[in-house]
Amino acid sequence: MSTQNTLLAQGRSMSHQETGTNNGKEGLYPPQRYGKDGRSLSNTGIAFTPRGASLASSGVPPGSFSSELKSTAVLRSVTPRPDLNGFHAEDGMDINGRTASEQRQADFRDRINKEIKIKAGTENMLEALISKNAKQTKEQRLRVESELNSSNRKIAELKLELEDEVQRSKVPSTPSRSRLSTLFRGGPLRSPSRAEVDTAKEQQDAEIETESPTYVLAEILQALESEGMQPDYYVERANRLVELFRRHPTLKYDLAWSVFGLRMQMMLLSDSREVVAAGYRVTRYAIADRKSLQIIRALHTDNLVVLSLVKESKASIEREQALKFVRAFLDVKDGVREVSRAVVRTIVSVAEHYDDRLRSICHLTLAEIMIKDPALLVSAGGIGALTDALAEGIYHGSESLVRAFLYLVDTPHQRQYLSSGRELEAVLAPFTDSLAVHGHEEKLKSNAKAIAAMLKTWSGLITLSIHNFNPIRSFLSSLSFPSPGARNLILETIFDVLRIKPPSWSSSFLAGRRLTTYGRVAHLKTGSHSERANVELEDDERQFNLIEHFTVLILSALAELIEETPDSALKRKATLLLGEVLKLANHSLPDSVSSELQVLPRILSAAVNVEFESQAVATGMVYQVDSINRTLYRTARPQCAQVTIHDGDQRDSARLSEQTNSTLSVQMDEAQFRTLVLDTQVLNTVNFIKWRWDLIHEIVEGPLLNPKRLDEAIKATKFVKRLFGFYRPFKYRFSDIKNTKPNQRYVRTGCALMRTLLQNPEGVRYLAENKLLRQIAECLAQLDRMSGLTSTTPLFSPSRVSETLTGGYFALLGSLSADPKGLLMIERWRIINMFYHIIELKDRVDLVHTLLGNMDFSLDSHLRVMLSKALTACHKEIRISSTRLLRRYAIRTVQTKDQSQSSAGNAEWAIRLLVTQLYDPEVEVCEVAVKILEEACNQVHYLEYVVKCRPALDHLGEIGAPLLLRFLSSSVGYHYLDGLDYITQEMDDWFLGRNDSYATLVEASLARASMEQQDRSRQGADEEFGLRENGVAPPHFYRELTRTVEGCKLLKESGHFLEFVSTIQNFWAEKDDHEIVLKVKGCLWAVGNVGSMELGAAFLEETDVVQWIIKTAESSEIMTLRGTAVFVLGLISRSLHGLELLNEYRWDSKTTILGRSLGLCIPQNLHRFFSMNPWKRVNSAVFEYAANDISESIVSDDDPVNARILNLVVDLGNTVLTKRAASDLHSIKAKKSDGFQQPQLFHKVMSILERHHFRLLVRRFVIDLFDKNVMRRIVLEDDSESESDRDSNQIPSRSGT
Repeated sequence: MSTQNTLLAQGRSMSHQETGTNNGKEGLYPPQRYGKDGRSLSNTGIAFTPRGASLASSGVPPGSFSSELKSTAVLRSVTPRPDLNGFHAEDGMDINGRTASEQRQADFRDRINKEIKIKAGTENMLEALISKNAKQTKEQRLRVESELNSSNRKIAELKLELEDEVQRSKVPSTPSRSRLSTLFRGGPLRSPSRAEVDTAKEQQDAEIETESPTYVLAEILQALESEGMQPDYYVERANRLVELFRRHPTLKYDLAWSVFGLRMQMMLLSDSREVVAAGYRVTRYAIADRKSLQIIRALHTDNLVVLSLVKESKASIEREQALKFVRAFLDVKDGVREVSRAVVRTIVSVAEHYDDRLRSICHLTLAEIMIKDPALLVSAGGIGALTDALAEGIYHGSESLVRAFLYLVDTPHQRQYLSSGRELEAVLAPFTDSLAVHGHEEKLKSNAKAIAAMLKTWSGLITLSIHNFNPIRSFLSSLSFPSPGARNLILETIFDVLRIKPPSWSSSFLAGRRLTTYGRVAHLKTGSHSERANVELEDDERQFNLIEHFTVLILSALAELIEETPDSALKRKATLLLGEVLKLANHSLPDSVSSELQVLPRILSAAVNVEFESQAVATGMVYQVDSINRTLYRTARPQCAQVTIHDGDQRDSARLSEQTNSTLSVQMDEAQFRTLVLDTQVLNTVNFIKWRWDLIHEIVEGPLLNPKRLDEAIKATKFVKRLFGFYRPFKYRFSDIKNTKPNQRYVRTGCALMRTLLQNPEGVRYLAENKLLRQIAECLAQLDRMSGLTSTTPLFSPSRVSETLTGGYFALLGSLSADPKGLLMIERWRIINMFYHIIELKDRVDLVHTLLGNMDFSLDSHLRVMLSKALTACHKEIRISSTRLLRRYAIRTVQTKDQSQSSAGNAEWAIRLLVTQLYDPEVEVCEVAVKILEEACNQVHYLEYVVKCRPALDHLGEIGAPLLLRFLSSSVGYHYLDGLDYITQEMDDWFLGRNDSYATLVEASLARASMEQQDRSRQGADEEFGLRENGVAPPHFYRELTRTVEGCKLLKESGHFLEFVSTIQNFWAEKDDHEIVLKVKGCLWAVGNVGSMELGAAFLEETDVVQWIIKTAESSEIMTLRGTAVFVLGLISRSLHGLELLNEYRWDSKTTILGRSLGLCIPQNLHRFFSMNPWKRVNSAVFEYAANDISESIVSDDDPVNARILNLVVDLGNTVLTKRAASDLHSIKAKKSDGFQQPQLFHKVMSILERHHFRLLVRRFVIDLFDKNVMRRIVLEDDSESESDRDSNQIPSRSGT
């Protein structure tokens, strides 16, 4: 039956959201209309396609969210035009429109990309072979190195051929037809050349710029009055209107809507889909404020949008622009109030349609409406669509969807719009259903991301914990399902939620290797330790430290998983996670809780009981956990030492690591030394590829430190001579090696050789007499314009510095610059003078970066003067990188009293330069300098010296505020700021408003910390120091103020603390006024920061504010306010007095061995903290509708046929009656009933569709029953009314017309 086919037909899919523009512009392009057979029709007649034109569609998918929303079929108009795909080889282009030269260039690029991939794989293989036994992999390494050289050679040849082809393509030739002109222009068959098109476009733009925008607008609107023109005529003028609004954004505020609105109405009523899409687009750009939205709605756009959205997928351009038009309402302040419920109902139906490719953007639109106006979404039935999207995992941005729900759950006023309060638990459904975990890995991944996002926020954590942790229990119980994919995702989610970054040796452990077989794990780095090592220095606000019951559930579930799973890799992963969790619990949880977890009662009882069948599994698991813990402990020790020295000094740490890794003893007899030298193959062959560089490096850092062995290597053998011969520039051996990661070993060995020779007088003498430094100086002189030396192929050319190890010579010179004797050698060959001239080179930024990055500025020498010159006289990029270089010298932790004076003196020069950088004209440079100085002020010695420099920071505004706050932490800084009258002004500023903004700043920082990627392995220490603020409480004025006695006295005299306490006592239970809640949060942070200091803890004893903060944490109806109170209690626990007060109220805190609190505080009664009062769903009367509430005035009509139609439309919402109702409606339509041509009946049907939940196909079926001229009659009859009647009409309400 045709009715059934129409009802159940599914349209083709659509494409994605608009992401870019073409040449910076966006436009709709010449369209065509379609007849019943799918052929293109115009407004006035039929156009025939040119003979021989291709009927294939273009490469752009229909309805794509592209910036150029053009028609996807063949262009047809009255004047025939050649088809785009009709070009042949004779035209000089291939089927894709590329010339023969472009095709050859593409082939060259493909071959280059292929060779680059081969090169990358070869380098990885070479690096793996180097780490293995050299004797066993010697032949393999030679073959791999040969293949690598071959790949480099092929890449170079292909690049040269590509450059030649590009140059040949630039030779002028006979201009070919322009594809763009054929696509955009109508008219003659001959296409103008590209130059003609560009010239015409420039002239047109110049005319638009010179003419008045109001005149241009009137001219275009007058042109749109013409009727019966081709669709591309209207589309072109619509594009001009959009460009006009872009050029003159204020023009939309002065529109004459009586004229402009009529033109847009006629476009929206056009039979051409492209013209309708252009009308939506122009109207969207004309939106200015809420008043303009009301005017637009008066043009019957609500019904027009509904009609567009329910159309089939072949109307993709129109549907796409209609949805963008609706989304534009959300960008206007209070614009969501003008979105009608009928439109939202239609968007919900599109979101629920399985095959609609606009489904994702509809989900996003509904999520935004839920945040801005949840009542509207609930009244339109949109909560169910979003919940289903979460449960099914069909929306790829599941984290953003979950955050929208969490925003709704946070406050009681918004929480009432959720019917059961368990909507967020739908995301757990795929994991808890044993039948759904198989074959749905992509959906499980999407849901796992959503679960992780929930557990990283207070709202999500409390929501999943209020029902006795049942949601979390069910999620962890899913580990018992025999699905390796689901189990692995659950484990990955736990790793992510607990912020556990697997150690570097985890991949080898998961692969099945024993921890004792791969060596020196004591020198491996684990990123998580360095982050946790700063916990005593920074206010680290990590949420996972408070999830004690979650940790208990993980332990029990992992124990069961390890005993039952047959997958060895999964078992090892669970064991690794178990070890990390135990370590984390020992670090973060109070001893009363952590001591019970460390016992592992279930596993140990099974391991010691011989009657249990799982004794072997339990015993093996205990052994593996113990082995992991010992390995983690070994990896933690050197990392902590590294942090103590300074984690930013990469050169010193690398040097220390290399010396520690050296297994060869310095004290070695002559026979052993000669044997080792012979094993290096240096004396046997000149070919450096055959040398054993790993052994050479160990000899250089081991036996050669012995003066006897060094003397023997220099005088008795050619070992040192051949090494220096390898590094000499004019030998073109070291300088011709490709700059790859495995080849950096040559640079490291060369630097070690320089350092070793400098430690012995004989080595210094040999280094001074060798030709190495003289040849390096000669090569550097080629860059010095004052030296007189030139070369056609200089050694330090840009290509050689980037592609070869030539830049490694600066690393060798940097090793010399760290020693006074090395500096004398550099000055002997006038290399310092050349450095000065290199700094002045404007076109060699790469060389300046390489030079500054490799020099050592620890000694007071000309190098510091050179660095000072780079900091002030070079390009912006060089000034920024040079400022970052100062960080390693300005931040050196004082270790002992003997080293304090020398360390402070060594940092003073760097601090002086940083203070100078505060006056740089570029704000980016000043910001970097402020961050480094702020970090340096963590130490008293450096803080006092910075204050002594008396920096002026008024010109920096908010950028310099954190540094000024650091000054308050010492008496010297306090008196300095007091003399500037800074303290009283800043105190008033914080009291009157900065406290509130601080609370918002902390919440934003925590949100960024939960979303940022944990792996920062690609970032160096200098690049990473600016990212450490995320997840850490920023500096607070009152915290810094209470570090000194003078500050505490001023705080007491001001009475601010008592005002904060009064605000907390009076408004802690506030749940409706957002501004008051924000004020309470700001006061909580102020009290917490004051109480975290030992001097400020006295303020806590004078009041009972701790009791009120605990009451807020346990009883507040706002979840984020509870989380803020918990963080504040953690701050209070940092002071001894605060810790004692919290113990009295049964809140435990984690302490160190010395009894110092880490600021990680949890209640003893965790169930009380996670308990929430149940809420009731808001009364449905608020939404002005009920599922079965259809007023009599809507379903009744004087005409019995019309009344029958209305009742049948209502029956379409019943799945049982749908088939019969559709058949009856089709029968009435076949009898040519007059009802389907009446505007009054159309209004009633639209009201029914607004009040009822209908599927998209049903909505499309109902609207298609009406004559297409009904909507035109509604609009035109409304426009034909008198001016007085129109003024008396009200703007349509949300419920639609």
